[in-house]
Order: sequence, then structure tokens, then C-alpha cells
Amino acid sequence: MMDEGRYNQLVASIFKRMLAAADAIDPDILEAESTGDMLTLTARSREKCIVNTQRAVRQIWVAGKSQGIHFSYDEASGTWRDDKGKGLELFAFVADVVRDISGADFGAQA
Repeated sequence: MMDEGRYNQLVASIFKRMLAAADAIDPDILEAESTGDMLTLTARSREKCIVNTQRAVRQIWVAGKSQGIHFSYDEASGTWRDDKGKGLELFAFVADVVRDISGADFGAQA
């Protein structure tokens, strides 16, 4: 299992990236609120995408599109991938949820 320091570094990086993407969107369309281990993205419709750490298992959990998906960091690709093998990548999944709930482009997925 990944050590806590590395996990914290990776989580901080992805949360920073998501906050930057949200900040590029008009706050009347999408609001972002970060409270430690949770990032909440709220659309004008009040629909939400919630990104939350799961420290005990070194994962990130996302609630959106009426489902909850767990993502684990894949060292080989340097990306967060869903733990069920569906081929989902964390940032791309969140970008899809944001597009669905707000119509906004959540920024570059690279």
C-alpha cells in the first residue's frame, strides 16, 4: 500500500487541479468548495459532484451520475483509475459529471 505522505501529495495535486478547473468556470454556473478531505462541485441546478478522500485504503471516491466510484492511483500510468476495471480515469470522470450537471467544460483532462 502507498505510504501516507505520497498519498497526501497525490491528493493535494489532484484537488488543486480540480479547483483550478472549477475556478475557470463562472461561479454562477459551478461553485467549488474544498473542506480538507472533500471537494464539492455544485451546479446552478444545485446538483453536486462530491470528491472525497478514502485515506484508510488510499483511494479517492467520487459521487456523481447517481453512482459512487472509487479510484486508486496507478503508478504505471501516473493516473487515478477506477477500482472496478471499467477504464475510468478520475479527472475525466469528474469532468463528465460537471458537464452533465452544469453544461460547463471542466478544463483539460491531461
